[in-house]
Amino acid sequence: MPNTSFAFKQFIIKQDQCAMKVGTDAVLLGAWVVPNGAKQILDIGTGTGIIALMLAQKTKSTINAIDIDKNAYLQAKQNVLDSNFSNQISVLHYSFQEYTKGILNKYDLIVTNPPYFEQSLKSSDEQRSHARHADVLPFEELLDGVVKLLDERGKFCLILPTTEAVKFRALAEKKGLNLSKLLRVKSRVDKNIEKRHIMQFEFKPTEFSEETIAIELEDRHAYTQEYKELTQEYYLNF
Repeated sequence: MPNTSFAFKQFIIKQDQCAMKVGTDAVLLGAWVVPNGAKQILDIGTGTGIIALMLAQKTKSTINAIDIDKNAYLQAKQNVLDSNFSNQISVLHYSFQEYTKGILNKYDLIVTNPPYFEQSLKSSDEQRSHARHADVLPFEELLDGVVKLLDERGKFCLILPTTEAVKFRALAEKKGLNLSKLLRVKSRVDKNIEKRHIMQFEFKPTEFSEETIAIELEDRHAYTQEYKELTQEYYLNF
């Protein structure tokens, strides 16, 4: 299938207008998150709408998906309308900072695949820079908004590169959010370097659990059984 769209088992993502295309990070996060009866879910920086659609596939929750970028908002809105989950998902054109100012209700689950580059060279493509660089949504402002909008028994989940994840975890703890689940992600079974951390935070300290997953075996595109099992409800070839 051409790069302008990506087919999953229960929906199709069109991505020709979005800076950030469908990627492993979003799929990992969407597959890993367990809604656990959440009634109200917020997806911050929805992009193509992929994570909102993945969550809608496994829950009856009401989902609000927001994005600062107009093209991403329009594309996500169309992807939702073209899916079987349009009655669950509302796509909204806001920055997270704007959104937190006008919202009074609390969310049972907040998810995000956030921008994370803080001091790297920016792309000449402004849309792509917004999607990738944390100065549009600094970690501190992301956490302040989450603390405001998350229900006292709610969960906040996100994926970050390992270095940024360590920084984020320290900031989150200062804001009163405790890490309750951690998935360490390696690109291959024969590599010791962890590429990503997927984290779940809660206000109340709880029993901590962690796991490690490798995406590929020694050969390119030869996927591990663990990765297949995690994503098999979504990927066509699993």
